[in-house]
Amino acid sequence: MGSARWGSGASSSIKLLLFMVPLVLVAGLVSVLGPNPSSWLSIAKPPVLLLNSVTSSTGSGAVTTPSQMKQREGVVVMPVDDRARDNAISDDTRFNLSSPPPFSVQATTQTPQQPNKDEQNVSQTLPNMTCVNESCVPPERPKLQRKISILDRTEAGLIKARAAIREARNGNQTQDIDYVPIGPMYINANAFHRSYLEMEKQLKVYVYEEGEPPVFHNGPCKSIYSMEGNFIHAIEMNEKFRTRDPEKAQVFFLPFSVAMLVQFVYVRDSHDFSPIKETVTDYVNIIAGRYPYWNRSLGADHFYLACHDWGPETSRSVPNLQDNSIRVLCNANTSEGFKPSKDVSLPEINLQSGSINGLIGGPSASKRPLLAFFAGGLHGPIRPVLLEQWENKDEEMQVHKYLPKGVSYYDMLRKSRFCLCPSGYEVASPRVVEAIYTGCVPVLISDHYVAPFSDVLNWKSFSVEVSVEDIPKLKEILLSISPRQYIRMQRRVVQIRRHFEVHSPPKRFDVFHMILHSVWLRRLNFRVHHDQ
Repeated sequence: MGSARWGSGASSSIKLLLFMVPLVLVAGLVSVLGPNPSSWLSIAKPPVLLLNSVTSSTGSGAVTTPSQMKQREGVVVMPVDDRARDNAISDDTRFNLSSPPPFSVQATTQTPQQPNKDEQNVSQTLPNMTCVNESCVPPERPKLQRKISILDRTEAGLIKARAAIREARNGNQTQDIDYVPIGPMYINANAFHRSYLEMEKQLKVYVYEEGEPPVFHNGPCKSIYSMEGNFIHAIEMNEKFRTRDPEKAQVFFLPFSVAMLVQFVYVRDSHDFSPIKETVTDYVNIIAGRYPYWNRSLGADHFYLACHDWGPETSRSVPNLQDNSIRVLCNANTSEGFKPSKDVSLPEINLQSGSINGLIGGPSASKRPLLAFFAGGLHGPIRPVLLEQWENKDEEMQVHKYLPKGVSYYDMLRKSRFCLCPSGYEVASPRVVEAIYTGCVPVLISDHYVAPFSDVLNWKSFSVEVSVEDIPKLKEILLSISPRQYIRMQRRVVQIRRHFEVHSPPKRFDVFHMILHSVWLRRLNFRVHHDQ
C-alpha cells in the first residue's frame, strides 16, 4: 500500500514537472522576445486645449524617411482611459473649441536581448523552486524600480501647472507688477493669467543648433513675413526661455524659415516644390538621428513657425511634422488642415521698417468720422466681391482698390471706426493687426480662418465677423452696432493691443510671449513619459 501511494505521488510529481517545464520555457521566451515599450506620448484630458487624435507614427532610434514613417511598425494609436482625469483641468475651462476625445500614442520597438544564464538552461532553475505539498512555485524575481528621470520631473511640473490653471478659473485675480488681464476680451482672464505665470516659471525651449543661415537661424524682419525672423531672433537671444540642455526642455524648436526656403532653395517660377520638401525632410532626419527627442514623442513636442503662405505645405514634407508637431502658422486655414487644438494661429504683421515705431496709436472712438475703410488690390476670391459691392458707392464706406494720390493709408485707418479685413488668396491678412495698432475695430471677412490667440482672446468682444455672403449687408451690419457698444469694442481693441506689439527685446505679454504661451498651452495637452 505504501509503495503504491509512493508510486502514485511520484507519477503526479513527474506529470506536474513535465507540465511546468514548457510553461517556464514560454515565460522565459516572452520575457526575452516580448515587446519593450521605449516611450509613451499620453494625451491627457485638459480643458485648456484638446489635442486631436494622432494618426501618423514613427518609432524611436534610427532616422526614418517619410515613406517609412507611414508604415512604421511597433506604434499603436489608442484612446486614453476617460476616467483618468485627476490631474487634468476641468473641461469647462473654455480656452478653446471642443474637439474629439484625446488619444494616446504608444511607441514600441522590438529590441533583441541576450538571455541570461538561467534562461539558457531552464532545467537548472527547477531545483530552486519552492515546493509545498507536491506543488512547486518558481521563485519571484525582484522588481526593479526605475529611477526618476529629468523627464519625469518635467512632466510633474506640467501636472502642477494644469492644476494651478484649474484652480485659478474661479479664484481671485492674481496680482502682477506689469499687467493683470481682466475684462470680456478674455475667455477666462484668471485662467489665462495663471497659465501665463506658470509658463514664465516653467517653460524651457530647446533650439536645435543644426543648420546654417540664411535658411536656418535667420528670417525676414522687414516684410509681411517679418514674424519669422523676429521670432527666430528673439527665441535664440532669450535667456529666460531658451535652454542649452535638451533634457530640461518641454518643447523643441526647429529654426528654419519658410520665407528663406522660398527665397534661397525654391527655383523661381519652376512650380517645383521638391527642393523645399527635401531640405525640410533632410533636416528632420538629421534631428531624429542625432537626438532621441523627436522619435520619443513622434514630433509632438516640437514646433516650427511660418508666416509664408507655403508654411502648411512645407510641413507636408514629413508626415509627423504635419500630423503631430505644433505648427505656428499665419495661414491658419481649417479647410487646409489647420487644427486649432494642435496648431497655433500666428498674427501676420507687416513691419516695413522692422519696428512698430509710428504704427501704434489713434484717436478715441468719438473722433473717427468714417464708418468703414479698406484699400487693397484684387487678391483672392473675397476682395473682388467687396470691391464690386462697395467701391466708390458710399461716402461712409471708404472702399478702394488704390488710394487716391497723397492719401495716407494709416491716416485712413485712424479716421475709421471699423477697418475691413478681407482675406486674400490665403486666410491671414496683416490688416487685422494694422487695425488693432491704430485702435480701429477689425471686421474679419474670411472663411475658415482661426484668429490669433483665440484660445485665450474673446474676439467677439472687440471685432466683427462677417461672412462672404453678407458683404452686401455690410453697412447694415455695422450700423446695427449701437454707439455705446462700439465704444466698448474700440476700448477693448486698445486694451488687447499689447498682445500684438513687437518689441526688441520682447516685453511681457507682447506678441513674442503670446506666441510662446500658445505653444505652452498645446504642450499642456499631452504627457511624454518612459515606460520601462
